Amino acid sequence: MMLKRGDRVEVIDDALAGVVQDVQNDSITIKTEDGFLMNFEAQELVKIEDSLAIEDVSDFDMEQVIRQKTPDKPRRSERIKPKERSAPPMEVDLHIHQLVKSSRHMYNHEMLNLQLDHARHKLEFAIQKRIPKIVFIHGKGEGVLKMELEYLLGRYSNVKFYDADYQKYGLGATEVYVFQNA
Repeated sequence: MMLKRGDRVEVIDDALAGVVQDVQNDSITIKTEDGFLMNFEAQELVKIEDSLAIEDVSDFDMEQVIRQKTPDKPRRSERIKPKERSAPPMEVDLHIHQLVKSSRHMYNHEMLNLQLDHARHKLEFAIQKRIPKIVFIHGKGEGVLKMELEYLLGRYSNVKFYDADYQKYGLGATEVYVFQNA
C-alpha cells in the first residue's frame, strides 16, 4: 500500500489518527488530530477512506476560527431607575387651552363636555393599546372637572384611579391604572 501526503491514516496498535505529512522510504511522518508530528513505519499505518480528511491547521485563519467559537458578549440592558419604572407612560392634559385654540365663545358646560370626551377617548385608546397607567391633569380649580372625571372612571370595571404623585403634579392630577386581564 502506497501512502502519499494528505492521506488520512490510523495507527494499528494505538488509538491515533492523523494526516500524512511526509513520506521517506518506509518512514512516514503524520500529523495527529492534536497537532503532534509523529514518525511510524508504513506497516503500522492503515489508510482510511472517508471524505472527512483532516486538513492542515496552518491553512486556517485562527482568529476567524476563534471568533466563530466564542459567543458574543450579551448586551447590557439599560438600567431603569425605580422612579422612572413607575413613571406613567401617558399624560393627558385636560386644561381647555390645551384642547382648543380659543374657548372665548364657549359655555362652561361645553368646555366640560369637551374635556370629558377627550378624557374618555384617551382612556379608550389606553385600554385598546394596553397602556397600564395614565395621568389625567385636570388642575385644582373648583374641582368640577375632577369630580366628573371620577364619575366617568367609576363606570369602568377594569380601572382603578387615585390622586397622582403630589411632588410632580400637586393636587391637580388623577392617576389611572388599567387592569389588562379584566
